Amino acid sequence: MGTAQGRYYFTADVHLGSKDDSGGLLEQEFVAFLRSLPDDARGLFLLGDIFDFWIDYRDVVPRGYVRVLAALADLVGRGVDVRFYPGNHDWWVTDYFEKELGVKIVHECWSVLEAGGKRICVGHGDMPGAADRKSRLIFRLFRSRFWIAVLKAMPPRWAFGFARRWSKASRNRHPDNETDAVPTAGLCRFADSFGRKRKEAGEPGVDLYIFGHIHTPSRTPVPSGGELVILGDWSHGAQYFCL
Repeated sequence: MGTAQGRYYFTADVHLGSKDDSGGLLEQEFVAFLRSLPDDARGLFLLGDIFDFWIDYRDVVPRGYVRVLAALADLVGRGVDVRFYPGNHDWWVTDYFEKELGVKIVHECWSVLEAGGKRICVGHGDMPGAADRKSRLIFRLFRSRFWIAVLKAMPPRWAFGFARRWSKASRNRHPDNETDAVPTAGLCRFADSFGRKRKEAGEPGVDLYIFGHIHTPSRTPVPSGGELVILGDWSHGAQYFCL
């Protein structure tokens, strides 16, 4: 991305289309956030689970997101570098965002780049290296070609209905007051190990690791250097990080 002057914004876990947002307030808040980015905004990183569920179909665009899609297209038209790192809820993005909106899709679990004068490592945060055994299994299942083929073979109404039931069950298993110490520790271990391997290879260190997925915002020093930033979700209003 380079080191051009300007601001870089990072956000995750909006979960647009969630059953908990039947009134559409999340969409309104997210569109307002996108429209409010200042003229000096250079980059916007969408770090996964922007949608509670999304899958690209050849001839169908999911209803309910036209204002979000328009706002993203406008940012790209302004020259903002918009990058989307799909999460575990919206992994099934293929080429719609790139071809229709100009949004870059990054399917790697993480990437390292320079922004705002810092070297950053960014991703959704559900990478296998930071997860427990069950989460690693789900990670591989949801990204398997077989599962993707099954989803695409379903009529959109069936696929979205299944996804909403699964999403609600997932939230019921992890209530808001449940501690996030374990997944945060997993990401911290990942960042520490990643930083050490870079040093051993003679590569420059990482200043910031920025992830979502956990839903509880925090900032934690990484033993091998740098700082881990966990983005909050949007259940209680706009959540983002700015450089």
